[in-house]
Amino acid sequence: MKKKISKIPFSGTAEQEAKLQAVIAENCHDKSRLMAVMQEAQEIYGYLPREVQIKIAEGMGVPLEKVYGVATFYAQFSLSPKGKYNISVCLGTACYVKGSQQILDKIQELLGVEAGECSPDGRFSVEACRCIGACGLAPVMTVNEDVYGRLVPEDVADILAKYQ
Repeated sequence: MKKKISKIPFSGTAEQEAKLQAVIAENCHDKSRLMAVMQEAQEIYGYLPREVQIKIAEGMGVPLEKVYGVATFYAQFSLSPKGKYNISVCLGTACYVKGSQQILDKIQELLGVEAGECSPDGRFSVEACRCIGACGLAPVMTVNEDVYGRLVPEDVADILAKYQ
């Protein structure tokens, strides 16, 4: 799945900036540490916005395209912030054939965000994944650590209401 770039404006703090610069300074002598720097940057900011990618590229002396390529290749990196409540809908085979796409569609409709995005208020982020590992409960979605199974689109509004 293609990663979405956040529509929410970047708003890093001076403290985050100082932490990132310290990480870059510790690692800038070794370009092979790029991924480790990116992992630490994501821990600092919660995701890798373009502004952070630029700082990493400049600090590590690598092209921005390389940083972006790593960020989009590896599933561990996110280009969008995560909401307080991270919703993940399984689109694996068992879930998909039992209607998980309709569950995802309903979530997107109710929240007004697409998979891979975060709501403007920072409350919800939505992702589609390939397997949650609960095929017997298909179709399945999670909200943070809470698992919901055997869903129909009509269940979605009540589930989301618990997190409003």
